[in-house]
Amino acid sequence: MSSPLHDIWEAASASPYQPAVSKDSQFVVGAVLLFTAFILTGVFGLNRSIVTLPVLGVPASLAFGFGAVYMICAVGVYV
Repeated sequence: MSSPLHDIWEAASASPYQPAVSKDSQFVVGAVLLFTAFILTGVFGLNRSIVTLPVLGVPASLAFGFGAVYMICAVGVYV
């Protein structure tokens, strides 16, 4: 008797996971995102207003968050 979970497992083995950013380019993507966040944060700090918050502040925080994660993935975390 075959279980549905086992069938899904077998079907998934035919199509392995392909990440959006390959392991070889994670460092470059992370560095570019962190540099972009640094620039956007600097510009936002010079001209702080409620208008520039969604234009500069939100993209800067997203770039920093994703850049930090990509850099952690690229260099590895050894504990």
